[in-house]
Formats: sequence, C-alpha cells, structure tokens
Amino acid sequence: MLIAPATANTLSKMVNGNCDNLLIATYLSAKCPVYFAPAMDLDMYKHPSTVASFHTLKQFGDIIIPAEKGELASGLSGEGRMAEPENIVDFLEKDLESKLPLIGKKILITAGPTYEAIDPVRFIGNHSSGKMGFDIAERAAELGASVILISGPTHLNTKKAVINLIRVTSAQEMYDACHEYFEKVDVAICAAAVADYKPKFVAKQKIKKAAASLAIELEKTQDILASLGKIKQQQFLIGFALETENEIENAKLKIQKKNLDLIVLNSLMDEGAGFGKTTNKITFIDKDFVVEPMDLKLKELVAIDIMNKVISFYEK
Repeated sequence: MLIAPATANTLSKMVNGNCDNLLIATYLSAKCPVYFAPAMDLDMYKHPSTVASFHTLKQFGDIIIPAEKGELASGLSGEGRMAEPENIVDFLEKDLESKLPLIGKKILITAGPTYEAIDPVRFIGNHSSGKMGFDIAERAAELGASVILISGPTHLNTKKAVINLIRVTSAQEMYDACHEYFEKVDVAICAAAVADYKPKFVAKQKIKKAAASLAIELEKTQDILASLGKIKQQQFLIGFALETENEIENAKLKIQKKNLDLIVLNSLMDEGAGFGKTTNKITFIDKDFVVEPMDLKLKELVAIDIMNKVISFYEK
C-alpha cells in the first residue's frame, strides 16, 4: 500500500488510529507492506510531532519514502516536497527487489518438446505443451531471479519482459543453448520433454507416399541433463522424470546417473498429470533419496513448490 501524499494530518491519524475516513480505515486493515511519502511545508516537516510520527510509523513497520527539497505550496523552498512520482516508483522497485529471496540469482529453465525432423515437412515429437516450464520461469522471475528460458516449439509466451526467452526446435539446438549459458547460472531446471531419439538421416525433400510401410533409422540424441551433470560445479541442478512403471526406482537411478540435486517425478498413471493438462501431480526426490509426494495441483502452484525447493537450498 502506498500513501502519497502523506500529509501531517494523515500521518497523525495513522499513528493514533483516528479512523474517520476511508484511507485510514484501509490503512488500519492493511496486512501488506505500507509505504508513505510525506508532503507538507518545511516547518511542519521538521516539527517534533511530525518527527515523532515518522519514528512511530517506522516502529509499526511502515516504510518512509523521504521527502525532497524544492519549492513548497507556501512559496518557501526546502525539505517537505513529496518525492516525484518517478522517484517514488524507483524507490518502490528497489526496495521490493531487495527483499526478494532470489534476487541476484541466475536460473536456466528448459520447457516444451523438441521436434526432430524426418524431412522438411514431418518430424518426431511429443505432446508436451511447455506450460510447466513456463510457469516455473514466471515464478522464478517473481522471486527476483534473472531467468533464461529455453523453449522448444510451443504457442506459449512469457508474461514478464525480464525473462530471456530463447526458442529452439531440435534436441541439438536445446543442447547447444543450455551449454552456452549453464556455466553462468546458479540453478538449472530441466523441465523440457527432450526427444531421446532422432532420425539418423533427414530427407532433403518431402518423402513421397509409396510403399505400404516406411522404416526410419533412429539414433540417440545427446542427453542434455546428463551432460550438464558432468560439468556441474556450484549449480543446483533439477531434472524431471516422466515414468509409467517403477517410477521411484527409475527416478533414483536418474539422480545417480545424471548427478542431480533434485528430481521432479511425474507419473502418467496419475489422473490429472502428464502432457497437455493444467494440473500436475509430482513427487520430489533429492540426492539423498528423500521422497516427498505432493498433491494434485494447478501447474502454477506446482511451480511455487519447485521454486520453494530452490529457496530452501540457498537458505541452508
């Protein structure tokens, strides 16, 4: 809540709970941070009662946006002029940012599917919408992190301009982009559904329908998560696992093989989870094999749970 201008009269009512107008009623009911920008004449600003109001409001936890020096309504010039609106906004932004838990952290996130070309028209892909990765990126940005979001083909866009969105198509392009940025980040969250195989030979022209069947030779793509695990230094590395059987055992093996700090396990056997859904049901497994199953939630809320794990890592 921002009170601007905060006159001597308003400040006194805030201090003493003199609730005779809508502004003070709102202030006394507020459960959020409150900022106030004093505005009054020079002598009023320096009066002991005003100084006492400032002191008491700070004790309440309210935050003063200091008045500026300049021409006042009385014709005098001095301290007491309300801070200019652009300076108020700048003060708010800096103060709020300084209190965000991930300010100064760089986070790399992958999202969506990859498309592996068969010919100029066709590809091998999967049903990933990319929503989980995009929701994680949005939440990370809200917490103050500098976010690099590497996304495969998807119709989604980021809502926050501070997110550096890099669009790729194939597993190789995603591999290259991840390795370009990985050594500069503090956290990497690999939520993309990357293809495990790609056509060994890509036709330069559209393959014509001729025979009753068509055989396509496949070869493995480079394992992005495992490759990041090999070169990991201080990074907190989170992987995703989508399993249909022996979920916990397979996820634990993936933690070991890929040098992960945490894995987010999805099971296609859980109703409401999987590709193309607005909800997800996950299980956290850390590198010490501590298993923490979560309830079915909207993906936006799952993103909050995932980012809380990142915050906890840096609070240790």
